[in-house]
Amino acid sequence: MVFSGMSFLFFFLPALLVVYYLIPARHRSARNACLLVFSLVFYAFAGPKLVPLLLLSIAINYACGIAAARGKTIGARKLAVAAAAVLGLGLLCWFKYSGFLAETINRLGASIPLPDVVLPLGISFYTFKGLSYVIDVYRGDVKVQKNPLKIALFIALFPQLIAGPIDRYGAIEGALDAHRESLDDFVSGAVRFSFGLSKKMLLANALGVIADKLFSGDPGSLSALTAWIRAIAFTGQLYFDFSSYSDMAIGLGRMFGFRIPENFNYPYISKSISEFWRRWHISLATWFRDYLYYPLGGSRVSSAKLVRNLVIVWLLLGLWHGAAWNFVIWGAWICALLLCEKFIWGRLLEKTPAALRHIYTMVLVVITRVIFRSDTVSEMIRYIGAMFGASGTLYDGQGVFYLAQYWPELILAVVASIPVKRRIEELLGKKSGKLSDMTYIWGPRALALALLALSYLKIVSGTFNPFIYFRF
Repeated sequence: MVFSGMSFLFFFLPALLVVYYLIPARHRSARNACLLVFSLVFYAFAGPKLVPLLLLSIAINYACGIAAARGKTIGARKLAVAAAAVLGLGLLCWFKYSGFLAETINRLGASIPLPDVVLPLGISFYTFKGLSYVIDVYRGDVKVQKNPLKIALFIALFPQLIAGPIDRYGAIEGALDAHRESLDDFVSGAVRFSFGLSKKMLLANALGVIADKLFSGDPGSLSALTAWIRAIAFTGQLYFDFSSYSDMAIGLGRMFGFRIPENFNYPYISKSISEFWRRWHISLATWFRDYLYYPLGGSRVSSAKLVRNLVIVWLLLGLWHGAAWNFVIWGAWICALLLCEKFIWGRLLEKTPAALRHIYTMVLVVITRVIFRSDTVSEMIRYIGAMFGASGTLYDGQGVFYLAQYWPELILAVVASIPVKRRIEELLGKKSGKLSDMTYIWGPRALALALLALSYLKIVSGTFNPFIYFRF
């Protein structure tokens, strides 16, 4: 079940809203139980056989959280954290990486049978959520939760169960006990959800059609123009697809009284690769920063150790996204760029005009998307070569056709990638007067309603509607 699907929008969400809000607000535990049951039903649509694995993950983190709480010996607490890491990450590695490892060993001459496993949806996300809870309990950053249903709701809360954002228990702890829904929060959540849904249906899907059409055939035979159009289309699709899911998750959370953290901050306005990764998939980046990079020493170490820390983090970040060599190369490529900005051309980059820095960043980001999207290393090399004219053709009729056919979507995507909406809201917020106040309050709501109607038309028509990040 996806947020942009008919079953969610026409059946699941209306049913949940009716049942949830029929329960009196004073019965907080009953409302929490309602959310938990519906969250498990939501996940069961991905496959009923996957629910026991989710419940096992919840049980592991609940038990290890109890054992890691203060009041016990430091050895026992460390053992609890180690158990949570080994068991939780062990399940993740088995389901996500066992086939990749077996294939890699077989390429070296062995003959290992490939395990027949299916990657459970969201396992990378809910594994990290649960592990962060246990670590935070051990550190004393949050109090241990002795009610297993509350831990289950924290890990399985449906808006962010399958594709994040990866929130921390500390950010939701108070809401589990005493969150108070309000009409203002519900309306702002519905507006945020509507904007996210429209971003998905009107932008991500349109760009996805371009990217999928162009990601076919021999990449080495593409003209430079066609290759760049394809790569730019996928760059936009990936951002709008994933950020739209985060927008919808944040909006849904707010409709039920939860504050889910922001996950994107207009990454395509960045002027360096370092800045880009401060703005992209924020919850994942901060997870690796707080639970891996800082424990390794962070940046307050020698240059050699800093290089080591970044290499470890980015290779693991690459593998987190997928069990394939292109993701390893992707992580290594980004790590190399970050190290170059840190030690080689960072100071020169700071003195470069802002427009040139932005072009520099986006060219490199588009190349990273090709690495990310390629199915094989040879395809990646041939495609990047085509982008820089290796095919011997700079432009052709196909590239010109796609520009002529899809220029409205491409321009709209560019506009939506920059903080135009934020600037308008800031401008209206500074002005006083009844008209300005009315526009500030009702303008976004009216626009959200119009976009919601357009999105529903797209959904009913049964158009192309995948979610890329579900496979991670």
